[in-house]
Amino acid sequence: MDEARQESARQQALDYHEFPRPGKLEIRATKPLANGRDLARAYSPGVAEACLEIKADPANAARYTARGNLVAVVTNGTAVLGLGNIGALASKPVMEGKAVLFKKFANIDCFDIEVNEADPYKLADIVCALEPSFGAINLEDIKAPDCFIVEKICRERMNIPVFHDDQHGTAIVVGAAATNALKIAGKRFEDIRIVSTGGGAAGIACLNMLLKLGVRRENVWLCDIHGLVHQGREIDMNPQKAAFTQVSDKRTLTEVIDGADVFLGLSGPGVLTAEMVSRMAPKPIIFALANPTPEIMPDEVRKVAPDAIIATGRSDYPNQVNNVLCFPFIFRGALDVGASEINDAMQLACIEGIAQLARVTTSAEAAAAYRGEQLTFGPDYLIPKPFDPRLMGVVATAVANAAMDSGVATRPLADLDAYKQKLDGSVFKSALLMRPVFEAARTAARRLVFAEGEDERVLRAAHAIMEETTEVPILIGRPEVVAMRCERAGLPMRPDRDFEIVNPESDSRYRDYWETYHGLMERQGVTPDVAKAVLRTNSTAIGAIMVHRGEADSLICGTVGQYRWHLNYIRQVLARGGLHPVGALSLIIQTEGPLFIADTQVNAEPTPEQLAETVIGAARHVRRFGIVPKIALCSSSQFGNLDTSSGQRMRAALELLDAREPDFAYEGEMTVDLALEPDLRDRIFPHSRFDGVANVLVFGSTDAASGVRNILKTRANGLEVGPILMGMGNRAHIVTPTITARGLLNMAALAGTPVAKYG
Repeated sequence: MDEARQESARQQALDYHEFPRPGKLEIRATKPLANGRDLARAYSPGVAEACLEIKADPANAARYTARGNLVAVVTNGTAVLGLGNIGALASKPVMEGKAVLFKKFANIDCFDIEVNEADPYKLADIVCALEPSFGAINLEDIKAPDCFIVEKICRERMNIPVFHDDQHGTAIVVGAAATNALKIAGKRFEDIRIVSTGGGAAGIACLNMLLKLGVRRENVWLCDIHGLVHQGREIDMNPQKAAFTQVSDKRTLTEVIDGADVFLGLSGPGVLTAEMVSRMAPKPIIFALANPTPEIMPDEVRKVAPDAIIATGRSDYPNQVNNVLCFPFIFRGALDVGASEINDAMQLACIEGIAQLARVTTSAEAAAAYRGEQLTFGPDYLIPKPFDPRLMGVVATAVANAAMDSGVATRPLADLDAYKQKLDGSVFKSALLMRPVFEAARTAARRLVFAEGEDERVLRAAHAIMEETTEVPILIGRPEVVAMRCERAGLPMRPDRDFEIVNPESDSRYRDYWETYHGLMERQGVTPDVAKAVLRTNSTAIGAIMVHRGEADSLICGTVGQYRWHLNYIRQVLARGGLHPVGALSLIIQTEGPLFIADTQVNAEPTPEQLAETVIGAARHVRRFGIVPKIALCSSSQFGNLDTSSGQRMRAALELLDAREPDFAYEGEMTVDLALEPDLRDRIFPHSRFDGVANVLVFGSTDAASGVRNILKTRANGLEVGPILMGMGNRAHIVTPTITARGLLNMAALAGTPVAKYG
């Protein structure tokens, strides 16, 4: 069975690389090439202008070419992880994979370059000759000690960052993990005794990094396949190993392990035994990083040292030491300031950024990616997970700042805060668009009640609300369940201590609530018994009553259940005093820019009056994002050419809008392609009321609007903010069950900002 499973996994991996097209990379143009004018600019004669500017000032290469965001991953395939010396060609899938990681995690373009050259000096010459093409060099999978030679020569001769990830990337992540492990163990770098196995590039680099963090050289005991690196030893020595020689008559790992605080393994399986661990210091720190089988399995360590802090190189155990935590972000920061090298200050800043991030609450996105794992700072969570989206902003900003402070930045940044916001915006696609909303929310301390307060997404959103805004979250849920789930999610907040909670099973306000609901609904067939049942079991009704009574300013519901079910109770309780649900507006964030869709939920086939209200409400809400609305009334009919139902209603809505003379651009009725393609629209209808691309599409049915919304989300990788319930004065918003914790945070910010401010 195991053999069949292994063969299946092998075939799946091969299919992944072969289909639907070979390899993992492609090259795409970033500029249009649709006509002769584009061709003349991209190539001859227009390209000459860019060439001349670069000739006049080489720094202009970062302005006119992709060089400033381009990294080369270079190898000769002599030390491929887990495979050994397989040669340059066979290493290409690994290097393509590294290039994919650069793009995925830091949006850095990357070419993999495999070189058939075993001589380290000749290889260094080849790499140095590549400098005009790239903004930085990532050396990869070159055997020791050749890698030391190649990196040294390249760093001396090249004026761009050269970084051997096998050495320094591993060392940085080990440094971050060690920093936090020592905090947990209550130990200090300057006091600990380290025993290490493996004298290769990664092992030596890790030890050198630990020295920079404060470890004393005399407290480092390095062993390799030949035993302890000691004074007078001649076999298999090089200058890098020699720097760690000990004056001792001990010769083996088992002899030097007594009393060690830290074991650092970058060697092979089974090197460390449980008996050896039992002789280490209390609260031993075991970094068994050999892959795929570590020097000792974590379960074996636990048998003899239950208080041990353990890290491996494997993803199926806690604390995976993975270079992807480092290299994309250290290159991101270095490239963005035009660093001439990656120096010690930048590496130490990277360590502190990674370590600090693990000590704060885990992001909702990381929790979603690693569902079921405990992501709370402690012995089993020393370093962040690779898919934690905060890594980009925190680590790259720290690296860029260190590059500027240490004088190696050729293009210093004027505003580090703005730079971090830009990086965060590239990861959290909603961040940049939501910035004006969050800024406004910070000035208005509104009380938000969440109907589904036991949902982990709500809990994470509530924690973020308290960190990022002045809003006050109120959660509806059972206190013991909420407390348990906060603890499980690693959230440092508890009911009634950090936020208000309403317990639907036992709350002193229950009588007031059901009597209020009954008073509102008694002439609509609701008896006292029904009112009592609703207010004991229906969290949406409870939240709506709280808003009605002035105990909360806005309700957010809908993480569970059908939209119109929630809408029913909002209508019953809150649609008063001129407020009524007008429509649902969804913002879809795409690569091409933001696009708003309405009405996706409320009015199945809106009347002309409802359509006009939807258009006016959409304009008001779009302005909250700092966007000037351009609204297209969409139908299968375009400018009167079809007498369809939607066409008729859209034309009537247009007349109603014209009579009101609103202060924003709108046009219709038209098909979606005319709304989004100005050239096509101008050809068919030259006298359109607005120029350019529409940023709001209003449809004649919820079927059409929700269909477009879902297609953009699922097939065009659009990110939704919303749906925003228009017409309710921000007193209630109904989300959908697919919403994320960040989506809830976005909705909380919207609910926390008075709409009238943007009217």
